[in-house]
Amino acid sequence: MKLRKSALMMLSVFMALAIFLSACSGSKSTSSESKPAGKPQKGGDLVVGSIGEPTLFNSLYSTDDASTDIENLLYSFLTKTDEKLNVKLSLAESIKELDGGLAYDVKIKKGVKFHDGKELTADDVVFTYSIPLSKDYKGERGSTYEMLKSVEKKGDYEVLFKLKYKDGNFYNNALDSTAILPKHILGNVPIADLEENEFNRKKPIGSGPFKFKEWKQGQYIKLEANNDYFEGRPYLDTVTYKIIPDANAAVAQLQAGDINFFNVPATDYKTAEKFNNLKVVTDLALSYVYIGWNEKNELFKDKKVRQALTTALDRESIVNQVLDGDGKVAYIPESPLSWNYPKDIEVPKFTYNEKKAKQMLAEAGWKDTNGDGILDKDGKKFSFTLKTNQGNKVREDIAVVVQEQLKKIGIEVKTQIVEWSALVEQMNPPNWDFDAMVMGWSLSTFPDQYDIFHSSQIKKGLNYVWYKNAEADKLMKDAKSISDRKQYSKEYEQIYQKIAEDQPYTFLYYPNNHMAMPANLEGYKYHPKRNLYNIQKWWLAQ
Repeated sequence: MKLRKSALMMLSVFMALAIFLSACSGSKSTSSESKPAGKPQKGGDLVVGSIGEPTLFNSLYSTDDASTDIENLLYSFLTKTDEKLNVKLSLAESIKELDGGLAYDVKIKKGVKFHDGKELTADDVVFTYSIPLSKDYKGERGSTYEMLKSVEKKGDYEVLFKLKYKDGNFYNNALDSTAILPKHILGNVPIADLEENEFNRKKPIGSGPFKFKEWKQGQYIKLEANNDYFEGRPYLDTVTYKIIPDANAAVAQLQAGDINFFNVPATDYKTAEKFNNLKVVTDLALSYVYIGWNEKNELFKDKKVRQALTTALDRESIVNQVLDGDGKVAYIPESPLSWNYPKDIEVPKFTYNEKKAKQMLAEAGWKDTNGDGILDKDGKKFSFTLKTNQGNKVREDIAVVVQEQLKKIGIEVKTQIVEWSALVEQMNPPNWDFDAMVMGWSLSTFPDQYDIFHSSQIKKGLNYVWYKNAEADKLMKDAKSISDRKQYSKEYEQIYQKIAEDQPYTFLYYPNNHMAMPANLEGYKYHPKRNLYNIQKWWLAQ
């Protein structure tokens, strides 16, 4: 069966977002005081632990964080977003906005080489960005390029992008998230066949800081330094990306030294701080955790029912008991890190109130007519399965708490823990094989909810809960043409209010990232979205 990658996996496998905006400087636990770092040194292998395995290495088709982590090491991008979420030039030497934001002239750096020695030119940029414009493109990233009308070569190192309409998402996202592919390798592959081409899994060739060496499925991906990287050879010789499906096992391997870089779950980071030869950096992540209600299921089509489900869940106790307080209740699909996070409005919150939740369900026609303790309506019991991904023990614990809390109001919840790639397959169009799910979103660095909540993104995009609201659709579409941030935020106040009112998700919490790494790792800078940000500048002090 063809494995397709669900956006859902942008949902951080590594996830963990945010609490207090002031939160948390890094902490360190080592066996002795570290000496001054001195001059960067070459050598060493960084072993990164991941509870999720990549699906493939092509940014036009992948949607999970594990794949994105590897892609950011293998490929080059026209721009990159720094640790403060500002857009910076990368492969692009200059970008000039034209025609009031309806066109962009991009000049790229000369002398950049793919891993096979072939020079990267405008032909490769045009080739890459033309793929999602094709009628044969079947990937789930299509909405990222909806505004793109054409891409043309103006010279060996110059490209002109023309847009159908103004859309801030193009400059802030499409240029930053599109890995440049080699035309000389893929140019003759039919676009309809490109997603399944062996290039994406066995022979990826990019121009990034590391080169692909091997992928032993279920075990690890091995990368080696690119001596010809245009920003300079990485200091590390190799990066091993080790797959450990269970978070408990990953923490044990971290303690044993079998891995030395890992996003530690909230339940274990205080323990990890005490491990020898490691330090833990804690800060906000650009993400949130949620329960998604599949509105294809008749149980969840009524807005009042979804509101009642949220009202029945004690999210404060989830944060305090499951996360030991290491989180903050979320009410909207935006991070407090974002400049677009609303500060001057109140959104519907549906705070915990068991009695009110029962009343709301009764008003929606759900009552226990036969005395078996489970609500029913028109002969149908209120019973469903709640899925989440195997190995993420925080989410597994949350699923159990949700099961217990909803039982109190007469709803039967069956929990199901699913292996990651199988869950990707189940959630993804055209399957939508779930009732509800505990998941998380790793958010775009540019705040735009269109890809996740616009109704046009249901059948081929990321709106796999089948959420529809005509007014929200129009607002999200209109916001794309707004370039002024204050005006954009004003428009989004209405969008957030409507989404919060409709509760397509129960927004659970903003967690923190707890990045464990070698105590002698230097050059590291925390990034709220990219765990391996600027890894070519990291080095191990000897």
